[in-house]
Amino acid sequence: MNYYDNVLGLIGHTPLIKLSRLNKGLKPLILAKMENLNPGFSVKDRIGISMIEAAEREGKLKPGGTIVEATSGNTGIGLAIVAAVKGYKCIFVMTDKSSVEKSRYLRALGADVVITPVSAKPGTPDHYVSTARRIAAETSNSFYPDQYSHPANPLAHYRTTGPELWEQTEGKITHFVSGIGTGGTISGTGKFLKEKDQNIKIIGADPFGSIYKTYKETGKIPETTPYLVEGIGQEVLPGNAHMQYVDEVINITDRDSFEIARQLSRVEGIFCGGSTGTNCAAALRIARDLDESAVIVFIVCDTGEHYLSKFHSDEWMKEKRLLEPQKITAGLINETKGKHAPRVLIAMAPSDSVAAALAKMNEMGLSQIPVVEDGKSVGALRDNHLLSKVFADRDLLEAPVSKLMDKSFPVVDVDDDFNSVSRKLRTSPAVLIEEYGRITGIITRHDMLDTTGEGD
Repeated sequence: MNYYDNVLGLIGHTPLIKLSRLNKGLKPLILAKMENLNPGFSVKDRIGISMIEAAEREGKLKPGGTIVEATSGNTGIGLAIVAAVKGYKCIFVMTDKSSVEKSRYLRALGADVVITPVSAKPGTPDHYVSTARRIAAETSNSFYPDQYSHPANPLAHYRTTGPELWEQTEGKITHFVSGIGTGGTISGTGKFLKEKDQNIKIIGADPFGSIYKTYKETGKIPETTPYLVEGIGQEVLPGNAHMQYVDEVINITDRDSFEIARQLSRVEGIFCGGSTGTNCAAALRIARDLDESAVIVFIVCDTGEHYLSKFHSDEWMKEKRLLEPQKITAGLINETKGKHAPRVLIAMAPSDSVAAALAKMNEMGLSQIPVVEDGKSVGALRDNHLLSKVFADRDLLEAPVSKLMDKSFPVVDVDDDFNSVSRKLRTSPAVLIEEYGRITGIITRHDMLDTTGEGD
C-alpha cells in the first residue's frame, strides 16, 4: 500500500509549471514553482516543519507546549498544520492588513488569533512582533519561533527548495525570482543555487514602499510607505535576509502585482496570491532582455483562496482604486454603490398611481425612478416633473403613472464598461442595467462620483 503517515509527508517536492500564455512574445522559458500545492497551500509550510523540528531537537519545544508567532498568515498556517499533527497549541498574532481568510483558516486549524493594527511601528507595544513576544513571555511552556531570525527558516530552503529546483531544471536554471519577506526563501534557495553555479542570478521581487531595493543598492534603511501586497516587503532588516545572495531587487507596484496574479489565474489556471503576482511581474520584466537560453523560475507563494475578499474581488479592487476603468462594468458599479444607495432595483409599474410613486420616492430618498413592465423599461419618473404637474392639478395624484411618465432612461448591458455608462450619463440623469433581457438595476450620476477611472 502507498500512503503517508500524516499530512506532513506532502510538504515540498512541488512541481514546476511552464507559462504558456502570459509570457507571449518573450524568449526565455519561464517556470512557476508551485508552492501553493503544499498541504497548507503556501511556501511557508517548509519552514513551519523545519522550525518546529529544530525546536524539538534542541529541547525548546516540549510536549503540550504552545507555539506563539507573529505572522501575516501563511507561516502561521504552516506551523498550525505541524502543531495539529504533533499535538501543540498555537497563538498567532497578525495585523489587520492580513486577509480574513487567513485568520479564519488559522482558527479552523485550532489556533488562537490576535489581531493588531498594521499602523503600529516596529518596537512599539502594539506592533505584531512585540505583541507576539510579550504573549510568548507570559505563556508557560511556550516556544516563539521568530521566523525573521530563526536559522531553520533559510535552512529549510537550502535543504529542499534549492535542490529541487536544481534537479527539476537539470541544472539549467539561470534566474530565480522570489519575494523578500523574512528573507528565508530567497536566502536559503539563493545560497544553494549560487554554490552550484555562481552565474545564476537571484532576483528579489519587492513592493514599492519596502526597504529592500534601497538597502541592496545603498546599504541604508529608508523610510517605508504603505503597500497592499501581503507577506513580502519589510520595514526593518530581518536577520534571515542574507542579501549577499541577492543580485538585484526589482520593485513592483500593487496594481501590477494584483493584475498579474489575476491574469495567472485567468489565463494560466494558476490560482495564486498577490505576492506571486509580484514575483511573476519581476520574472516577466527580466525576461524582456533575455534570449531563449534563459530559464527563469519564480515562486508561486500561496493560493488565491486566501484573498477572495481582497484583490480577487472586483469590488475590493475598485474600492482601492486599482481596477482599470475598462474593467469596471455597469454591474460592478451597481454592486458597489455607496452604503445608503439601494442595491435592488426600485421601480414602479405603469398602473401604479402617481401618489404611490411620490410616496415611494420620498420614502427611499429618490429623485427619479424607472417604470418597468414585464422586466422591460417603459418610462421614467422624475420628482420635479411629477410635483409640478400635481401642483397644477391635484386630481393627478390618483392617475396611473403611465399618463405622466417621461421617456425611459437609457439602457446598458450589465457587462458594459465604465466609459459606456459614462457616455450615456452625459445626457441622462440615470441609466438602467439590463441582464439577460431584464432590467435589474439603475446607475445615477451620483453613483459614478466615487467610481475609479475617468470617462473618455
